[in-house]
Amino acid sequence: MTTSDPTSAGLRDRVEDAARSFARAARRRVELLRRDVSVENAHTPPLKYIFGEVGAYAEPVRRLFRDELPIEKSATPRTILLLPGFATSAWRMKYLAEQLERAGHKVKRWGLGYNFGPTPENFDFLSRRLCSVRERYDRKVVLVGWSLGGVFAREIAKRQPDCVEKVITLGSPFGHTPYSNNLWHVYEMVAGHAVDAPPVDVDTHEKPPVETVAFWSPRDGVVSRRAATGLPAERDRVVALRCSHMGFCNSPEVVQALIAELERR
Repeated sequence: MTTSDPTSAGLRDRVEDAARSFARAARRRVELLRRDVSVENAHTPPLKYIFGEVGAYAEPVRRLFRDELPIEKSATPRTILLLPGFATSAWRMKYLAEQLERAGHKVKRWGLGYNFGPTPENFDFLSRRLCSVRERYDRKVVLVGWSLGGVFAREIAKRQPDCVEKVITLGSPFGHTPYSNNLWHVYEMVAGHAVDAPPVDVDTHEKPPVETVAFWSPRDGVVSRRAATGLPAERDRVVALRCSHMGFCNSPEVVQALIAELERR
């Protein structure tokens, strides 16, 4: 008489579950590719600016040949929570965090690794994370979100407005239509859901009940101006810069503009 090895059986079950999950994910992405999508009202950046995005990756090298940014200590240090863009992590915003800390601000990571799109779980985590930082430093938090991270920041601020001093978005697609960018196809393939049907209940056009500032750039090759600035009722102010989309996390102009924004009362 032979008996089955429970360890082998458990491993087999896990492999089969993983295979079924992979098959479901693959079918879902095929459905997304095949669906009929109307993007007539979308407003996308000129494709020529896509090529400018590549230059942002050379910024760390360019920094080696120029003087350190002149940054003065802030008269009103803030506590800041940085939220990275789609398919990036806190590492991508490391230089920005370092410069803000040079100005005397306390900068905290979002704590979620890579940003692969919204889920109920990561929204709940960020709400708890925000409240924890607020309690630890005994002051409201400035949420600074780059690209999709800015959309996250706006939504978390709606959930926990008592913990937020201000929201600053950096090239974030909260306005116009979800298709007003050049990478929505890529987003759908990675995130696994339609860009206009996220697995969370959100209204990206609704302004958070705190001061909300939108940074945007006419040179952004990914997110449209209309998406990054929204309508007047969807934010309090806009700040125009001249950087690429990838440059929002490391451009000297962005660093200085952000530091200036943090000094505003």
